[in-house]
Amino acid sequence: MTGQTPTQTPAQTPTTAERIRSTCARATGAVVAIDGLDPTPTPLVHLLCDGSAALTVPASSPLTAVAATTEAAGVQAVLELTDYAPLPLREPVRSLVWIRGTLRTVPDREVPALLDLIAASNPHPALLEVNSTRGQDVLMRLEIESVVAADSTGAESISVAGLLGALPDPFCAMESAWLQHLDAEHRDVVDRLASRLPGALRNGHVRPLGLDRYGVALRVESADGDHDVRLPFPHPVDDMTGLSRAIRILMGCPFLNGLRARRV
Repeated sequence: MTGQTPTQTPAQTPTTAERIRSTCARATGAVVAIDGLDPTPTPLVHLLCDGSAALTVPASSPLTAVAATTEAAGVQAVLELTDYAPLPLREPVRSLVWIRGTLRTVPDREVPALLDLIAASNPHPALLEVNSTRGQDVLMRLEIESVVAADSTGAESISVAGLLGALPDPFCAMESAWLQHLDAEHRDVVDRLASRLPGALRNGHVRPLGLDRYGVALRVESADGDHDVRLPFPHPVDDMTGLSRAIRILMGCPFLNGLRARRV
């Protein structure tokens, strides 16, 4: 998280709560920790409307055994989410999220209904491992008490109400595949976007870093360090048609900037 992102106006960048929701939706680097134990990986993190988070952990983990002994009282835990860049960069971590609260095992009688509730909006493969014949994973609930997010610009605390009031970015599920495809197959597009960078940064190695409804982020890896730069869209976009148009405008396509082909 050593990149340097220029200050943007609120309309040009996701709110911290939106970024956290997107990170939760991806949950590619999530672990849950309690005192005295090594962090335990959790493949699923799902924010519930009551302000708690459902997560799965291996049935064989020491964490599961400790949580079982605490029963209804629960145990204090910290859920850490690491948002990794989709591409292999020198500094791959884009942001970190820490969610602190009380962790409890979901009672067996409540598991089927909660699994159905989660699957209705997030049919994650990890749900199939809960209470399966192989008994690999256990469903737990974290009663959230505090949320903190940190990136290259600093750290910020978010209220549970603020988190519940935000939505994941509409492109968060396809961001990784889209950026990987852009980097591997469309370097001409990356080069056109890089032409928008300040002159001092154009000599570095430019890679796609992020995508959201407000714009594209580029990482410049150079001899003097790493630099992150956001290229904001003219307006927020919500679908692939709007995204394609916004990218073409950033690339400098004249016809999408209001000009029309001359009739002959």
